[in-house]
Amino acid sequence: MPRDYYEVLGVPKDADQETLKRAYRKLARENHPDVSKDPKDVAEEKFKEISEAYEVLSDPEKRSIYDQYGHEGLSGQFGSGGFNMNDFTHYSDISDIFGDIFGDIFGGGHSRSRGGPQQGDSLRYDLELELVDVLTGKEVEIEVPHTAACDACHGTGGKDGKVKTCTKCGGRGQVQMVRNTPFGQMVSVSDCPACGGRGKVADEKCPKCRGRGSVQKTSKIKIDTPKGVEDGMRLRVAGAGNASPNGGPPGDLFVVMHVRQNRQFERDGYNLWTGVTTTYPRLVLGGTAKVKTLDGKSVELNVPAGTQVGSVLRIPGEGLPKGGSTTARGDLFVRVRIEVPKTVSKEDRELLVKLDSSNSQESGSISKKIKDAIFGKK
Repeated sequence: MPRDYYEVLGVPKDADQETLKRAYRKLARENHPDVSKDPKDVAEEKFKEISEAYEVLSDPEKRSIYDQYGHEGLSGQFGSGGFNMNDFTHYSDISDIFGDIFGDIFGGGHSRSRGGPQQGDSLRYDLELELVDVLTGKEVEIEVPHTAACDACHGTGGKDGKVKTCTKCGGRGQVQMVRNTPFGQMVSVSDCPACGGRGKVADEKCPKCRGRGSVQKTSKIKIDTPKGVEDGMRLRVAGAGNASPNGGPPGDLFVVMHVRQNRQFERDGYNLWTGVTTTYPRLVLGGTAKVKTLDGKSVELNVPAGTQVGSVLRIPGEGLPKGGSTTARGDLFVRVRIEVPKTVSKEDRELLVKLDSSNSQESGSISKKIKDAIFGKK
């Protein structure tokens, strides 16, 4: 016994045409034999079942018969062998699905629904930023080449905007082609070659755009990059892409931000890392060191007594903004290092040799030795 058609599509019995179409589009995309993970014969049977359900429920007359008499009432609606894909009449409702499916299989990009105004192509612009721009934010003016609707013909492609309905497609902007498949004939839908999918043709082409309906131009666009921007983040500028080919809205511009590496600071999320060079006595005795922050100011860093070379000290709140906040910031982590001179004076050499050869049990701690050497014995 065949399954209930409403159950097959997963819709209620009072579903309207738009609900039926959405349900079928979703199931057709998931269960098409060319993309389904089921065995081919199982996938073909499942795709045939949902297509049969949509064929019946989307036709008001067939649906009325089915609602009253069930499957038995439809015995005369299809051939003696029952429903097959030759009986399917609603390819125009889902033509873009097959474009998506075959585009994915053969490496094509996304496809757009045909037969109506299409949005223009979106564009990408790669914007290089410095690390300090992440800290402060930045207003940048960029130049973007794109297509725009021809003002001479108002985007129609005809001289003075004069066009007429295409006789080849009847103004639909699309034509159908029947092809044989393993599960019956299928109809593919493509742009009308006579009008390029517009549904309109011109007796005389616009001299400015040569009938294309669009012209090439370069626009200056101001971009406000947010504080704390991550590398690879995208900003969308609505309507700044290419013009529509048939009277639809223009595409969008996506600005992809790339943050250059900084020689002095290393980024770690909202935190920054840097280094400071100090002296050996200061590590032993304790003291302070000046650290330059990303925004160019100098901060005094406390170096505790006994700090080891390679230790990491933290300066709170000197990192990058958190989530675009104007106040909350990460921290600055500072690696401590010392500079070893390549040459020393005779006096320094004698002092270092004396310090190295002295016996710690007799002369006291290393701190006392350094203090005595620097300040003299008391």
